[in-house]
Amino acid sequence: MEDKNTPAFPFVAKDHTGTMINMGMSLRDYFAAQALASSTGWYLSEINNWDNKERADWAYKQADQMLKQRKSDE
Repeated sequence: MEDKNTPAFPFVAKDHTGTMINMGMSLRDYFAAQALASSTGWYLSEINNWDNKERADWAYKQADQMLKQRKSDE
């Protein structure tokens, strides 16, 4: 079950000390980026009038909804 910190493209390895490292953007960040990238139609004209914080807030709300939907589909 994913949460907002689940990596979208996980890469797990050990560093030179043997410590496990996990690299990759979170699934939430990936979903938020995709929401912004795919915003078209009325979203685009609406978003163009928003400042960066409003855009980011909107994108992360979309991402949170996508994560919520994924959990409900399990």
